[in-house]
Amino acid sequence: MNKQQFMKELNRSLKKLPDEERRDISQDFEEHFFIGKQEGQSEEDISSSLGSPGQIGKEMLAVYHLDQVQSAASTGNMFRAIWAVAGLSFFNLIIVLGPFIGLLGLVLAGWAVGISFTVSPVLVLAELIVNPEASSIFEFFMSLTLAGIGLLISFGMLKLTKWLTKTFIWYLHYNMRLVKGGAKYEYR
Repeated sequence: MNKQQFMKELNRSLKKLPDEERRDISQDFEEHFFIGKQEGQSEEDISSSLGSPGQIGKEMLAVYHLDQVQSAASTGNMFRAIWAVAGLSFFNLIIVLGPFIGLLGLVLAGWAVGISFTVSPVLVLAELIVNPEASSIFEFFMSLTLAGIGLLISFGMLKLTKWLTKTFIWYLHYNMRLVKGGAKYEYR
């Protein structure tokens, strides 16, 4: 593959990145070709030493989304980073997506329990208004106890969610280094 073919395929694989990011990456690879030519290498040798432009594009997309999730850990950024890292290989799809789905299920269940416990006094009061004979003082005080437990669970889930987000971002970076063959990966 010559330089023109390599750069065309690389640019096609980088189309999901912002223009400025694409230009920076393209300039870096133009520089690789320039330096290789000065050292007497052919364009074909340089492009084969660089690897597959499609795989390079996937890796650069994953790095970009990991940088985005580190600067602003929103749900959308997290899902884009997970999808980009999972897309590096089929095996990676299982290794990244499986734990994420499991952890997401646990976090959502914890939040559901915390919120439902917290709002239980409102439900008991609603039942008291609708059917005053069926309600008891015991139920109301039990719901207040559940509300206190729910607030504790919700506070714990807040801390756990923040910690799991940081840990999963670390795991995505670790996975990225692992996919690249254990090489130290440079983060911008």
